[in-house]
Parts: sequence; C-alpha cells; structure tokens
Amino acid sequence: MISFLDLKKINAVYASELLEACTRVIDSGWFIGGSELSAFEREFAEYCGSQHCVGVANGLDALTLTLRAWKEMGLLCEGDEVIVPANTYIASILAITENRLVPVLVEPDASTFNLSAGQIERALTKRTKCILVVHLYGQLADMPGIVALASHRNLLVLEDAAQAHGASNSNRRAGAWGHAAGFSFYPGKNLGALGDAGAVTTDDSELADVIRAIGNYGGRKKYINEYRGVNSRLDEMQAAFLRVKLKYLDIEIQKRHDIALRYTKEIHNSKITLPVCRGGKDHVFHLFVVRCKRRDELQSYLSGQGVQTLIHYPIPPHKQHAYETYGPLSLPLTEAIHREVLSLPLSPVMTEDEVNTVIRAVNDFF
Repeated sequence: MISFLDLKKINAVYASELLEACTRVIDSGWFIGGSELSAFEREFAEYCGSQHCVGVANGLDALTLTLRAWKEMGLLCEGDEVIVPANTYIASILAITENRLVPVLVEPDASTFNLSAGQIERALTKRTKCILVVHLYGQLADMPGIVALASHRNLLVLEDAAQAHGASNSNRRAGAWGHAAGFSFYPGKNLGALGDAGAVTTDDSELADVIRAIGNYGGRKKYINEYRGVNSRLDEMQAAFLRVKLKYLDIEIQKRHDIALRYTKEIHNSKITLPVCRGGKDHVFHLFVVRCKRRDELQSYLSGQGVQTLIHYPIPPHKQHAYETYGPLSLPLTEAIHREVLSLPLSPVMTEDEVNTVIRAVNDFF
C-alpha cells in the first residue's frame, strides 16, 4: 500500500539533526520560552518576510488568539462579522465563534477552492470587520485583490496559512500579506513539528506583544496578569525540531511541485477534475485534491490498487452538529466540493514507482 503520508520516512531523512536538536534542548535544562523558541521565531519571521513571529501551542490557537488580541486592542467587538470561506476546515470557524464573532460563510472560487475579492465584496455588510482568508490545500488565495479590497474598506485581514508555508506570489510569501497570519505545524503539514505547534506572523508590534501576553496566562511578567489569558506556548523541543526542518522546507516544496506537475500532466481521466496548477510558487501542494462525482467509488478502487487516499473534508462546517444553526444555508458549491473531493498521496519521499502507480491507477478508474 502506498501510504498517503509516511511521516516516519519523512522525519527519518533528518533523524540525526532532530536527535541533535533534542539533545541540545535536554542538555540546556530549559524547556519553555528559551533560546530555541527565540531563534525559531526570528528565523520563521524572516522566512515569511514578516517583522514578528509568536510561537503558540497550535494552529487553532494562532487564529483564536489573533482575533482575541484584536478585540483587546479595540479593533474588533463582540458581534462583528468575519468573512470566511464556507469550505474551510472547521478550525477557521471555531476561532471566530470562540471570540463571539459572527462567521459569514462565503462560497469559494470553483477552480481554486479559495476566496476571491469579488465573492468577498458581495458578502460585505456594515458589520463586516475582518476577512479570514484560508490558503486551502496550500494554494495562496487572491491576496493582491483581497488586500486591495480590505484596504479600501478598512477591514482586517487574517491569513489562515495552516497549509501554505512557503506559498508565494510576486516573491511575497503566505504570512506576509495580511495584518496577521496563523500557521499550524501539526506533524502532517509541509513544515511539521513532532507534536502540536503553531505560530502567528505579523508586522504589528503591538499585536505580537498582546498575543504573546494572552498566550502566557494573560501577562507579560510572571504573576502580573493584564488579560484573562490562556496557556498557549510553543515549547523549546518543538521549536528546535522546527528549526531543523525549516532549513529544508523549500527543497521539500520543490519535490511536491515536481510530483504535482507529473499528476497534472499525466493523469487523463474525464471523470476526474484536477486542481489548478499554474507551475508557479503560489501552490505548495500540502494536498493534491481532485474532484470526482463518484468519489467514494474512486477511493475504494484506488485502495484496491494499493493507493491510500484521504478526504479533506467529508462534511462542510455548516452541516456539522456544532453549527446546526447554519444548516439551512444554501451553499451548493461548498456542499458539492465536500461530496466530491479526494486527496491523492503526495509527499517529498514518494518514489518514482509510487508516483507511476498512482497515475496509472487514477487513469484506469472507469
């Protein structure tokens, strides 16, 4: 069976450096808020092209704490509307409702699965204060258009870049387009830790300072609490591991590009719709997602051919029990996407034979 994502094999490539990083942290005797975190925050901010990076516990916290900080700063108020793509992973929605803000679910562009400026503009109301842009599957959204619209309407822009580390447009990377961006370093991400981890990037010094304080029990100094904060910190061990893997991120992205290019050039099946692949750097192919009206049959067939696939995601947020009040919404494109999408295996450690097998199996379906 061709594994959808072989994390053991991926991390084995850097095993000696990861072990060295682990030893370095253990020998330091410092496990929270030390030099490894400071170094990673500096290095990741530089990589993204932003002024600041704040390490947090996970990607959901990165989004939640950013919105919370804007509320503390007086830039958002309870009940304000936040535009968000309807077909995103539920974490994007959770961050909004956790802050008692109102998610406005907007249908994505059918070809890219991402928001466009035109779709956003049609959804604006007097209560709209923020756009939460999701770079879904690793593809950068229409950021020039969205940023221009947000600037004209005086709206905050928060990038959900959990799947888009390294994606760029005109040499400007994900994490450097909006007023802030939330990243996840969940183990399966293109830049994955060996556990949960996340970060916020921003050029706003005050925002970075407030996020850091809220995530540290609400205080900048020990035992002095300015906010009703939480415990959300990126620990030294994960920061050390991420420093190792960040050095190789662009190399791994190129390998993903190479496989994605083969898929798009060599998969020829009229029953299957391939993702947009422009050949540039705006898509880092965290996931290679195809659409098929007979998706479940395709998944079963591929499994029988020794190809593991996954569905990202089977149920849209507005059809989840957690958001049953949104159930009556008419979002036909989003619902079709969730019925039809299937993610093919794609990783930097796939062999040529494995890629050949996937292509052949997909082409042989029907």
